[in-house]
Amino acid sequence: MELSFLFYFFLVLAISLVESYQFRYDYKFNQDIQGWIKLHQVPATWADARLRCHLEGANLASPQNFKFAIVLMNTLKNSHAERTGIFTGIHATFSKGDFHSIEGIPLTKMPLQWMPFEPDNKNNNENCIVMHSNGTIADVNCNEVFPYVCYRKKSKDEVLTECGTVDRDYHLDPRTGSCYKFHFIARNWTRAFMTCAAEGAYLAIINNDAEAELLKELFAKYPQSEIRFPNIKNIAFVGFHDWGERSVWTTIHGQSLEMGFKTFEVNQPDDQPPGQSCGGFFRSGKLDDSTCGHRMGFICEKSIDSLLDENE
Repeated sequence: MELSFLFYFFLVLAISLVESYQFRYDYKFNQDIQGWIKLHQVPATWADARLRCHLEGANLASPQNFKFAIVLMNTLKNSHAERTGIFTGIHATFSKGDFHSIEGIPLTKMPLQWMPFEPDNKNNNENCIVMHSNGTIADVNCNEVFPYVCYRKKSKDEVLTECGTVDRDYHLDPRTGSCYKFHFIARNWTRAFMTCAAEGAYLAIINNDAEAELLKELFAKYPQSEIRFPNIKNIAFVGFHDWGERSVWTTIHGQSLEMGFKTFEVNQPDDQPPGQSCGGFFRSGKLDDSTCGHRMGFICEKSIDSLLDENE
């Protein structure tokens, strides 16, 4: 136990001394644009791309200037995105024809050239911009899917916390050596899973009675009035699921609940129609089978080194 404590002490100390240029291992710093970029090769809609970048602590990238355009073109080389092009952060979703980047830069101030016969605003429903590997752009339907690039601009005096992230809402608990964050903006279970993953975390997995008590204490810090837009306020999503097998409960990391914490609330699980397949956690500190489509608060768990480069 003492050696484990010393390990975490020195690891946390090392993290606290890391400067912001190490933001997270899956982003690469580029000197020309004074920030970090990450290519997402799995295509997504514009809204999902914007959200994923936001959850990762970045913005959906736009070719704001000539240097930035060159960096993006180089990023696309030898990838799936070189053939398809990428979504940019340039959009007119708020006002038809008024294209701006996520940061608010108007398209007219960017050194970009339209592809031949673009823009065409096909079916009066093309409010997003894709950039191709040659640097030209086209307007497209925002519900189409394309790869995309996320960008985070370097800022002064920004350092990683003891949890190895720039997100200060994660807090290390010495009882488990993990970091936890309660999300009070309610989402359905799938979005909750995505949010935790984007933050370098995962929906919390409860391993024993002590960890259940820890999460109960965390939940108590957020009264019902602070949870926004929920269907239910006294349950939060956590990291277990039936994986399509009714009442066979398994963590999102593939372990049976029988190997960890398995105490359900009285009269739970009850599998209310149309079916409850997702893991929930009552304020009482006990488990619930929850409706996956409901919007509820949720708890993310993160190891302190999950976003650090193993080679650093």
